[in-house]
Amino acid sequence: MDSAKPLIHLLATGGTIAGAQNAAGGYAAAVMSGEELLAAVPQLANLARIEPEQVARLGSQDMDEAVWVKLAARAQAVLDEPATAGVVITHGTDTMEETAYFLNLVLRTTKPVVLVGAMRPATAISPDGPMNLYNAVAVAADPAAVGRGVLVVANDEVHFAREVAKTNTTQVGTFKSLNRGLAGLVHRGRIHFFGPTVRRHTADSEFAPLGGTALPRVDILHAHAGMRRDLIDAAVATGARGLVIAGVGAGNLPAGALTACRDAVGAGVAIVRSSRTGGGVVERNVEIDDDGLGFLVAEELNPQKARVLLMLGLTRSTDAVTLQALFQVY
Repeated sequence: MDSAKPLIHLLATGGTIAGAQNAAGGYAAAVMSGEELLAAVPQLANLARIEPEQVARLGSQDMDEAVWVKLAARAQAVLDEPATAGVVITHGTDTMEETAYFLNLVLRTTKPVVLVGAMRPATAISPDGPMNLYNAVAVAADPAAVGRGVLVVANDEVHFAREVAKTNTTQVGTFKSLNRGLAGLVHRGRIHFFGPTVRRHTADSEFAPLGGTALPRVDILHAHAGMRRDLIDAAVATGARGLVIAGVGAGNLPAGALTACRDAVGAGVAIVRSSRTGGGVVERNVEIDDDGLGFLVAEELNPQKARVLLMLGLTRSTDAVTLQALFQVY
């Protein structure tokens, strides 16, 4: 292989991109190895030298904090190698946005880090994984990707980790960046970057590199008509250090749940109001007295990303003013 080509490390974690369809129409995730994924796209040799490594082998519905920490440590190690040009991480789509945002906050690097997956398993009719993988490697090998933070590549689009969300259960165009838009486009390896992200990440993140502090438990609760306080009380009673409320509308919640959240703050639990709508901004002190109740607001972050930031924030501080400032910076 041409030693002049950039060196890309492929860290495989499983997911649908490595899945195999069965006769009944379903499929099993994480069947294929990273080496097998590369072998299915021989054209990758035209883009880069690729060194594969299997970091995990799971469907991303089973992704958890322990795998995040392991993945971050391995990614940081290979990024710190001078010869490394970038990292590509294969990952299931279900929780890809959370893993991407976590890595965006804990990797100390300016080198490209690109997450990629697929909506169709590798053995399906017209799988989307091979082209997604080809485009992901092209982005990771492109010097123009330097300094843009962690990216997600899918369906000929490039997304910033902070902005991307999975929005459809089955369609290949599931990923959208609803608030601030795309990072760019990539068509058969030809890349068109748009503007940079405006929020702090990677080399400028105070959480990078990831230390050995255990990540605190933070739960997400989905608000709905008739929501009661029971689940909020249960989360507090069973050890949650923080709660993200996926509120209705602009982060609102019923009176009983609001009272439970006030009581949770009194017990030392951080409360973040986000929204279940999928887009827009949750602002402070509009319909709810956040200052008086001691609540935080997620601003643009969806509930799952607000959880990631709160987990990391709680490793540094429990002060509401300090934690709120993180949502204005990251």
